[in-house]
Amino acid sequence: MSPIQLIVNGLLVILFIALGAVIFIKHRYGYWRRRGVSYLQPEFPFGNFKEMGKSIHPAHLTQQIYTQFKGRSPFVGLYIFLNPVLLVTDLSLIKRILIKDFNHFPNRGVYFNERDDPLSAHLFSLEGRKWRDLRAKISPTFSSGRIRMTFPAVLEVAQRFCAYLEQSCVGKDAAEIRDAMARFTTDVIGSCAFGIECNSFEEPDNEFRRVGRKHFDTPRNHPLKVFVMKTFRGLANGLGMKLIHDDVAEFFLDVVRRTISHREENNVSRNDFLDLLIKLKNTGRLEADGGDIGQLSFSEIAAQAFIFFTAGFETSSSALTYTLYELALNPVIQEAARASVFETLDKFNGEFSYECFQAMTYLDQCIYETLRKYPPVVNLERTVDKDYLVEESNLILPKGLKIMIPAFAIQHDPDFYPNPERYDPTRFSPDQQAARDQCTFLPFGEGPRICIGLRFGMLQARVGLAMILKNFRILRCEKTENPVVYSTRAFVLTPINGMWLKLEKLSK
Repeated sequence: MSPIQLIVNGLLVILFIALGAVIFIKHRYGYWRRRGVSYLQPEFPFGNFKEMGKSIHPAHLTQQIYTQFKGRSPFVGLYIFLNPVLLVTDLSLIKRILIKDFNHFPNRGVYFNERDDPLSAHLFSLEGRKWRDLRAKISPTFSSGRIRMTFPAVLEVAQRFCAYLEQSCVGKDAAEIRDAMARFTTDVIGSCAFGIECNSFEEPDNEFRRVGRKHFDTPRNHPLKVFVMKTFRGLANGLGMKLIHDDVAEFFLDVVRRTISHREENNVSRNDFLDLLIKLKNTGRLEADGGDIGQLSFSEIAAQAFIFFTAGFETSSSALTYTLYELALNPVIQEAARASVFETLDKFNGEFSYECFQAMTYLDQCIYETLRKYPPVVNLERTVDKDYLVEESNLILPKGLKIMIPAFAIQHDPDFYPNPERYDPTRFSPDQQAARDQCTFLPFGEGPRICIGLRFGMLQARVGLAMILKNFRILRCEKTENPVVYSTRAFVLTPINGMWLKLEKLSK
């Protein structure tokens, strides 16, 4: 065969491959059109998520799509690269997905790698039978009675926290509040979960703070890469791809291993979260006379301790940060919140008791309104576990399809929350809450996969907020941003320039 013929044949092969690729891509991008579903025109190769992680935060990207299609269709077809995903806009369908027909949608579709990245295989990410079994084992450790037992430790940290704020923040023109709140929740979680004094107030660069900052502020993977890992999980697992930084994982595994060894060798019991996990590891029981609910392995304990720490410190510190920010911008609401603290303290004779903090219901309204405006998870995700018929449209959702529920967009929908950018805690008065659909407020998720630690998170946020309001006035300063500029790389709503406010000590 002549050289010219070889070149021609080579070009023909390339042409056929290119033609085949074009036909395949067009066929993939015709998935929703063939099913008669309203869809957003994709762009190769990113689908509909080209700008995510670059120029726009995932919360605002899905909010734009939700606003464009809500009322026109109960759902909209999108593409993550070449893979179809369904974004749901209709509340009744969202309720069926999360609650009524949960058995069709039990999994979040979160990437985890149990072999190479064992800390990623925690309760938030696990699926199927493993998730159900682990949830049944872990749930009793978050009962109201056990949460109440953590109150003295939370209060003790909060009192030290106020002393730290007075020393480090009062008298300054500006204080970086986000870092301060993270120190508080780091010490609370360290004490209640591990029985460890993290000393974040005296040692700002201690290892717990360092790994916490690294895990959330500088994720190991770009958001688009995480989507690829979730979409091609089998391949990503086979390649040993990880979510968690190696040094972060090594630190947590070592802390849990050393703490367990110390407690078992010295017969130490603190009745904290880790103690309960150790009991499950050794006996399969939380109480000596309790039922056998199954033993936990070391890897399972370490993974649950990791998610308890990372989720507990980040979500509560974020809620506190944005609550203080909004109270600084809205001094009338701040004074109402402070008045509720002092009025409740008077009813309890000035005693900082668990019951006293539980009675500060207006603070809960402030925290809920913060979680509405700044939800910790901006988009809930589910995967179809078995084919599901959407009766209103006769559309069959096939097994394996990814579902996206735009929590941020729903919680900023003026049909549910008039003037949604306005901060108004009265939205969460008992009457207003009862008048709204439960799926218009999704910061903790909903249904069987609702956040297992929400009561503990609310406790530490409530105690921290009450103690701050009792001791300080929160003010805006020259460095206070309005509106806040978010990092586009982070999945959570992270202020890229920090959160700067001013604190004044209240006179006694």
